[in-house]
Amino acid sequence: QVQLVESGGGLAQAGASLRLSCATSGRILSSYTMGWFRQAPGKEREFVAAIHWSSGFTTYPVSAKGRFTISVDNDKSAVYLLMDNLKAEDTAVYFCAAGPASGSLMRLKGAAVVDYWGQGTQVTVSS
Repeated sequence: QVQLVESGGGLAQAGASLRLSCATSGRILSSYTMGWFRQAPGKEREFVAAIHWSSGFTTYPVSAKGRFTISVDNDKSAVYLLMDNLKAEDTAVYFCAAGPASGSLMRLKGAAVVDYWGQGTQVTVSS
């Protein structure tokens, strides 16, 4: 059974940086894509970033490009999301995700192509 556990969330000021971590356990296939999603109160879950586990190919929505960076550490079986220049609208619960779809498909189809989810970590940005 695959398990994803997020950490690193918290309170940050606008303009600051924050790095989220996702510890993985179980059998994550090297062909899987790892992703980050977020969900703000009253809004749908939104795609934030994706990275193919073995190739390292990354995908971002336009809104995140330049500010968010996703990466993997194969030795630690971990996925990270570095968020720079945080804005109040980045406030949300951030979820780690894994699935067999490509990053492009994960960006287009969202939760529909995710097999595994973490429990989420809250990020609150004060302006």
